[in-house]
Amino acid sequence: MADRITPEQRSRNMKMVKGKNTKPEMYLRQLLFSRGFRYRIHSDKIPGHPDMWLKKYNTAVFVHGCFWHRHYGCKYASTPQTRETFWKEKFQRNQERDVAVKKQLKSQGIKCLIVWECTLKTMQKDSVVKGDVEARIEEFFNSDKKYLEI
Repeated sequence: MADRITPEQRSRNMKMVKGKNTKPEMYLRQLLFSRGFRYRIHSDKIPGHPDMWLKKYNTAVFVHGCFWHRHYGCKYASTPQTRETFWKEKFQRNQERDVAVKKQLKSQGIKCLIVWECTLKTMQKDSVVKGDVEARIEEFFNSDKKYLEI
């Protein structure tokens, strides 16, 4: 299938995609801060440079975009119809890196929380879901569990 826009326009669009300080990440940061959690952002001392590092809870927090990290079964994890080989390889590398980071964190005894973009979008629309997710996150921080994906 041919792309609907020119290669120059596509390139400009892709250059605007941010890797840090995204809207979902900012939403979660504000939410955690308002609940009294303090963190460092994008710590280069922790494997994977987590979006947030909560030293007090020994927890790395990642906000994963459903598209880029291939959230299984999610409507936001679509695959572009142009340059399919490129995108499959790109997504494969992302997933392999995610697995390697999880292993590194586990080997260092660091807890890992992954919050998916679609969860954050739902939280913004539904206060019941927001309260439930906030409670699950707080429970995870205070538990002995090593990994949670929401």
